[in-house]
Amino acid sequence: MFFIKRLNLFKGLFVPILLMGGLVMAGSLGYMIIEHYGFLEAVYMTIITVGSVGFQEVRPLHESGRIFTIFLIVLNLGLFTYFITLLSRYFFDLEFIKKYKLFKMENSIQKLQGHVIICGFGRNGKECAQVLHDNGIQFVVLEEKIEDFSDVGFAVDYFLKGDATKDEALLEAGVKNARALISALPVDADNLFVVLSAKQLNPGLMIISRASQDSSVSKLKIAGATNVIMPDKIGGAHMATLVMLPDVVELLSIMATRNNEKFKIVEKVTEKNISLAELDLWNKTNCTILGIKDEDNNYTVNPAASHIILPGQKIIIMGNDEQIKNANKLI
Repeated sequence: MFFIKRLNLFKGLFVPILLMGGLVMAGSLGYMIIEHYGFLEAVYMTIITVGSVGFQEVRPLHESGRIFTIFLIVLNLGLFTYFITLLSRYFFDLEFIKKYKLFKMENSIQKLQGHVIICGFGRNGKECAQVLHDNGIQFVVLEEKIEDFSDVGFAVDYFLKGDATKDEALLEAGVKNARALISALPVDADNLFVVLSAKQLNPGLMIISRASQDSSVSKLKIAGATNVIMPDKIGGAHMATLVMLPDVVELLSIMATRNNEKFKIVEKVTEKNISLAELDLWNKTNCTILGIKDEDNNYTVNPAASHIILPGQKIIIMGNDEQIKNANKLI
């Protein structure tokens, strides 16, 4: 695979190189048949003719040999012009540089660990990429119709042009080393294929899938999706909630999408059997406990001080970098 990718860097030069090689072979064969030259003499004669270096013939040519040489020179002039044109365009029009950068990027993707794969770069895919970019999370965009990112407004470091429903494309995107996959394709059936393929290639992968129809939600979850999001439903609910609690919704939106050294919301797995009052995170670290998730995926929001946390449960806490580091030591 690596060798094939490297060959693709010079794919644009294959045709002219093959034509030049064919011309040398045809010229050598012609001299061997017409002038009865030996193989080395025929190759030498062809090279000095094609190269237009003006050296003396190996042996004086017959009339038929001179006609063949004229034909070879005329054919070479056209082919040589074509070869130089392609060569110039390949290197001076930056085509080679573009392919080389793409080659390096594809190799870099294979070395990524714990990244996120975004399948589909429509409105939902772009919004996902924007949030991940703003929070410094590495991601790979996998899109079949991708051309460029000039109108995106932020840097997309890793992208692949390919069909996300194919195993080969997911493997190129590093699905086996990824921590999560977001399937944001517009067709539910395509998302179902992506979820099935990704879950088979990496059973422990977190998969978030988009859905347009209510009937697709259960199918996507059965296929292996961790969560299924219906953008239209969420959008409608968000607008209605803004009417009732505009400031609360705005604050929650900021909390959900912001992740920097001054403010983070993280989940931590506990290793102790202890009450929250005994843990006393607020007084010891200034971290706020937003909720607790048990092993049956049940949430306790705004838990009381008397609440007992058990090993393996997840505590969702809010704080800055330093506060969360201190909380890690206690948890």
